[in-house]
Order: sequence, then structure tokens, then C-alpha cells
Amino acid sequence: MAAIRGFYRFLVLEHRLEHSPADDLQPPRAWPSLPTFLSLEEVDVLLAAPDVSTPLGLRDRAMFELLYATGMRVSELVGVRGADLHLSEHYLTCVGKGSKERLIPIGEQATVWVTRYQRDARPALVARGKGKASTRLFVNVRGGPLSRIGFWKILKRHGAAAGVSRTLSPHVVRHSFATHLLERGADLRAIQMMLGHADLSTTQIYTHVLEARLRTVYNRFHPRA
Repeated sequence: MAAIRGFYRFLVLEHRLEHSPADDLQPPRAWPSLPTFLSLEEVDVLLAAPDVSTPLGLRDRAMFELLYATGMRVSELVGVRGADLHLSEHYLTCVGKGSKERLIPIGEQATVWVTRYQRDARPALVARGKGKASTRLFVNVRGGPLSRIGFWKILKRHGAAAGVSRTLSPHVVRHSFATHLLERGADLRAIQMMLGHADLSTTQIYTHVLEARLRTVYNRFHPRA
């Protein structure tokens, strides 16, 4: 587009043309890039990667389970406090972008692992720290609050050890949460509320993921595709 506009601008400057026919030329709309997500098998492998016989491994398993169960952003995950959890009712309160609070359901498996972490691992990790204990649910090896970068490194390390080949990030797990819900018939509006999207159009990108997967299945299996 820039080359075409530049060429005709040159012709106008050289008095070869009176005006440029490219003035009203508009570029085609770019296709939105589809989110990267994990398969169910890859999620299972990732969740099982931490060694839960150690306090840090139990913490990591609880974090991964909670991330996949809720689809939270990484900043929201590391910011969860113990007071935000309502495990007996299977939900938590989350403060997202714009300081907006929302309720997110928690599945049975995530509830079990978070409970185990709180009971068997967190006290040992907090005891390593000095001074006042962190109010954050997930703490680092020194008993302080875990950072976004710290969680990112933990996730990447376990992903590499588990053989998850594609680029792994907290947002990929978030995309996996939304995609797997949509594939099983979840309402798009409900997914929007759980993800904390202000606009439904942001959530609609996952419908394109589903359409792309359906097209792949059709091309693979239909005898006259």
C-alpha cells in the first residue's frame, strides 16, 4: 500500500498525473490473530508436572489448578488473598482491571488443591520469611508475595519439564480456560463475566477459535471436503 501511494504521489509531483488515484485506496482488514491455547491432554500434563511432595510443588499445583479453573489474569492470580476465597461455596472474589470486582466459580479439583496448599504448604513457606506474613494466598520461597514475573518463570519451567512444546504463558492458560468452556457449550456472556472483559466483542474472539477448529475437523474428515 505504501509503495502504491508513493508511486502515484511521485507521478503527481512529476506532473505525469493531475491527481493520485490511490488517495482513496484503503488497506484490507487484517484477520484477527487467534489466541493460542492448550489441548485438554496438554493441560492435564501441565497440571501434573509439579512435585506435590514438596511445599513449592504443592503451591505450584494449586496455582496452576486455580488459574485453569478461573481463567484469571496473572496479576489477578498472584493478587488473590486468603479472604478472597470462599472454598466451601466454590467461588472467589477477584479485583480486575479498573478495580472492578467480580465473582468467579472454582471447580472441585481446584478447591481440593488450594485447600491442600493452605493446610500443608503455605505455613511452611510463610515460616521462612521474616517479619509480618504476607496476606497474599501464594507466596514465594522466602515467604513473601509472589510476583507476576515469578509466576511466569515457574509456569515456563514446569511447561518445559512437561514437554508442552508451544509457547506457554499465563495468558495461554487463560485462553485455554475460555476455549474449553465454549467448546462444551458455555454461554459467551457467562465467559465474558468470568474473564472480566468489559466488552463482549473482546470475548467473541473465542468464537473464531471454535469456527477455525470446526473447519479443520471438516476438512479432515468430510469425504468431499
